[in-house]
Amino acid sequence: MTDSSTATSTPTIDPATINPSTIDPSTIDGTAPVANPAHPEIDWNTLGFSYIRTDLRYVAHWKEGAWGEGKLTEDNVLHIAEGSTALHYGQQCFEGMKAYRAKDGTVNLFRPDMNAARMERSCDRLLMPHVPPEMFIDACKQVVAANLRFLPPYGTGGSLYLRPFVIGVGDNIGVRTAPEFIFAVFCVPVGPYFKGGLSPVNFIVSDYDRAAPNGTGAAKVGGNYAASLLPNQEAHARGFGDCVYLDPETHTKIEEVGSANFFAITHEGRFVTPKSPSILASITRQSLLVLARDRLGMDVEEGDVFIDNLSAYKEAGACGTAAVITPIGGIQYKDDFHVFHSETEVGPVVRRLYDELTGVQFGEREAPEGWIVKVE
Repeated sequence: MTDSSTATSTPTIDPATINPSTIDPSTIDGTAPVANPAHPEIDWNTLGFSYIRTDLRYVAHWKEGAWGEGKLTEDNVLHIAEGSTALHYGQQCFEGMKAYRAKDGTVNLFRPDMNAARMERSCDRLLMPHVPPEMFIDACKQVVAANLRFLPPYGTGGSLYLRPFVIGVGDNIGVRTAPEFIFAVFCVPVGPYFKGGLSPVNFIVSDYDRAAPNGTGAAKVGGNYAASLLPNQEAHARGFGDCVYLDPETHTKIEEVGSANFFAITHEGRFVTPKSPSILASITRQSLLVLARDRLGMDVEEGDVFIDNLSAYKEAGACGTAAVITPIGGIQYKDDFHVFHSETEVGPVVRRLYDELTGVQFGEREAPEGWIVKVE
């Protein structure tokens, strides 16, 4: 992939010439046609969450005020100007989402419109051009269709992880918005987050802040994640899965858990999740709010979750694209270690929420209207 700062020519493929149903037609359990059978060199049962180069990725360039036509390319290396704002000033954002092989053999994208909308908000925050939602979703569908042989089969618990991103590029040296931008989408096959089945994880409250008040906490930008590397390492060194971050203004309220959103279940059966302008709005969290209310009949609430009032909750979890839900066994806060349901067993409400959401994603349960986009 290149920007205007190089003359490098890379192989591209016109997406209009790709017909997924004729690449290598086959069927799964006699259902819908599928392009390219499962990749023969991947052991789906041991697949983790790490980079695996796939066949094609999508790239488009923004120049002179407009996005050019995106193309699929075999090149997985970006060639960009040395003065690119993404490298020096962090002008970049990204998304994380998944495609799933459904029970009926079709391919599901889960709420890609929500990812497109969140990327628009991130671009607004960093003075980058919007990627139109239709362009965003079409790019994701193209990448999935072109890499179907890397999509884990139904029943393995795996999925195809998609990473759309926008970066500022072009010749530049001063602190200003970039003269050009790249929008790209690549994918990697990933396995289920919990190899031995859903299991609780313990966390520790960090002394570090994840984001500043009125900062970039609500945007999905790389700087937020770079700042979390040291706290994460320190948490691991003390035997915890990751950190719990408190609100940066008062340090009294839970905001996020590692790179995931937090939720808890009160003893009265209410679903509670923090609300703050410095929290990244998780699509998984927003989906759980709907399912808890409409499918489980729970009262739901977005509000303050005070760190010194953990005894009000009987279960807790962290939610995000990677693990869907990580049950929280306990939280270490100063000298106190509070256990929710159990350090070894998943609570019944967290289990029901996990089963409901993954059931929707894999086509085992009816999806609310508009939540699933099919990749034809």
